[in-house]
Order: sequence, then structure tokens, then C-alpha cells
Amino acid sequence: MSELLDVLGPQATQAAQTFVAGLGLHEGEAREGRPRVVVAMIGSADGRATVQGRAGGLGSPADRAVLRELRAASDAVLVGAGTLLAERYATVLDPHQRARRAARGLPADPLVATISRALDRDLAGVPLFGEPQARLQVYTEAEGAAPSRGAQVAVHRFEAGALTARACLEHLRAERGVRVVACEGGPTLLRELVAERLVDDLVLTVAPMLVAGTGRSVLHGPVLDPPVRMRLLDVLRGGDHLFLRYVPER
Repeated sequence: MSELLDVLGPQATQAAQTFVAGLGLHEGEAREGRPRVVVAMIGSADGRATVQGRAGGLGSPADRAVLRELRAASDAVLVGAGTLLAERYATVLDPHQRARRAARGLPADPLVATISRALDRDLAGVPLFGEPQARLQVYTEAEGAAPSRGAQVAVHRFEAGALTARACLEHLRAERGVRVVACEGGPTLLRELVAERLVDDLVLTVAPMLVAGTGRSVLHGPVLDPPVRMRLLDVLRGGDHLFLRYVPER
């Protein structure tokens, strides 16, 4: 384990790129018909996932740099519909990251996949759904047209009760050719991924804040019994934020 990899200052982008490259996301064997899943989550020092309903209030320039480099290195971003709505997702990469992907022969932006069982019509108001260059994959159990305002939106429908995180990941691998997924939560989706042993890497950012209250923690849902044990591989400091890289014990 590296006790301290770097301090993210003015060279935040380069340091974040080096950190993400060290994850070796495209290395290793296939994972039983699904992509490799790297989870990026942020929480306060007392474990809360949001401030005033949004995770953005916990972040920092260093956190933003790491998150965007994870996106740039991945084939797809998986995020729950509630998080898409709450965080008002827009332009997922910076221009230099889009150019770097294009130079490697990849689509300039990763595919953005979301799970919306009821096909929430409010998704159309998320800025990302109005960006012509954005590619979105919506998983649902509902009928109806895709909630698009100009983005390239594909909808895959499951029978009632058949929509699971594993099924979505298998579809991304088989039908969209996705090898690496960066999952950005929220807490309910992360709990499902952990419970189903679908997380390969966890990059957990600890924000220097104490929030308290009754808001959701980084993982939300029924108690995991037994708890899933994790192994710490790396620690990165960015100002007062800590970036902890864990992998599950198998």
C-alpha cells in the first residue's frame, strides 16, 4: 500500500490521470460475462453521501479531477436515475479528455447508462439529455418513449421484476461492447452492486466535513450479512480530501 501517492494541487489533472492509470482498468481477465466495475463514491467524514441533497457539495477540484479521469478511462458510466436527477448531470468530460479518447479511436464520450424502472419523465430535464453528442442507455421495466431532448438515447426494457444491476451489466457487455464501467452510485445502486459481488474496485473519497442528520450513507439499504470485507490498496491525498482505493476480499 502507498501511504501517500501525491498531493493534488495545480497539477491535479496529471496526478489524477496517473492515479487512474495505476488502476489498470483494462487489464486482467473477463468477469463472467460482465464488464469490470470501478465504483467512485464520495462521503463526508461521518459517512453521509450528500449535503443538502447533493453529493456535489462534498467535492473539490481534486475530487472532480479523479472522477473525470475515471470516466475518461471507462467505456461506460453507470448511474442511478435518482442521482442523475439530483446532480443535474451535464457534459461528463473536459475537452482535453474527449480529444484524448478520440485520438485512441474511442467515442469522445463514454456511454452513460442509467436505471429507471418507471422511466421517469423528469429525466428529459437533465441537461445531459439535451446534449447531441451524449450517448445514453436507459434500463427500465416501463413502456414509453425515450426521454430525449437531442441526446442519443437507447432504451432496453426488462420484464417486470427482471431488471437487476447484474442484468444491466451483462447487457452492456454483450450488446454495447463495454469492458469497463465507472459506477457513480447512488447509495442504493451501490448497495445492490456490493451485495451481488459486482464491485471490482472502489475509489472512495472522504470529504473533510461532518454532516450528521438522517441522510443516506454512502451505502443505503438492508444490512449486509455478513459484511463485505475490503482490502486497502492505495491512499491519495488532495488537499484535505482523501482518496481510498479498495478491492473486495474474494
